[in-house]
Amino acid sequence: MAGTPSRPDPVTIDGRPTIDGPLTIDGTELGSRLILGTGGATSHASLEAAVRASGTELVTVALRRVPKDGVGGLLDLLGDCGVRLLPNTAGCRTARDALLTARLGREALETSWVKLEVIADDRTLLPDVVETIDAAEQLVRDGFVVLPYTNDDPIAAQRLVDAGCAAVMPLGAPIGSGLGIRNPHAIELIRELVDVPVILDAGIGTASHAALAMELGCDAVLLATAVTRAEDPEAMARAMHHAVEAGWLARHAGRIPVRRLARASSPTEGLVEW
Repeated sequence: MAGTPSRPDPVTIDGRPTIDGPLTIDGTELGSRLILGTGGATSHASLEAAVRASGTELVTVALRRVPKDGVGGLLDLLGDCGVRLLPNTAGCRTARDALLTARLGREALETSWVKLEVIADDRTLLPDVVETIDAAEQLVRDGFVVLPYTNDDPIAAQRLVDAGCAAVMPLGAPIGSGLGIRNPHAIELIRELVDVPVILDAGIGTASHAALAMELGCDAVLLATAVTRAEDPEAMARAMHHAVEAGWLARHAGRIPVRRLARASSPTEGLVEW
């Protein structure tokens, strides 16, 4: 039947089948498949409420956003929330800038993990794939665990995996646009092609977008603006938590085939005749 989706292999933990397995990146298990960005938050109070409501265990931090005093700052807040920090090279335009930023992040936050983001221009904020691959190769050689933001090109994703990246983070749409996933087929192809976690990054506007990403086979979703600039960030963070979980469960539950014509759910035998 046309439109029948492939069903992923069952997830197991300690040999026991489950549909609720952890997200594993470079051998580290995370209990949540939602990664939250901290950019755009209007206050520390609203950010803390959103982080706690989201249930995330990993948040991105752009280095220029980290205050140096520590006390009462962003790092203290996130530390109180018990989340892991993922330094972000947001705003970098060249591989050279990204390397410098990543190394500063490693020193400041004492982690070798980095979200690699090298953008081509300030209007679209689309990734510069050539510079991204160049930076990824150098960062991997320098011992970093690299999670690169990239476009929805399956070949570019494979090149980043070949460079040694621990995950790939294709965009659904331009950063902050809220347009959702503009090319679902490309995301499915990336999932089929690469053997590392696929994390949908950028373009998410509402909960249904996050659920679709997971139904397409993504292993996780990273979002910031959709939550931090929502009218009620805490409520939207909670919605995203449930959407990611629902999409993941639906993906592994095995959806019905897509049909061109109707198929009755009630038996056709034994109909009352007059």
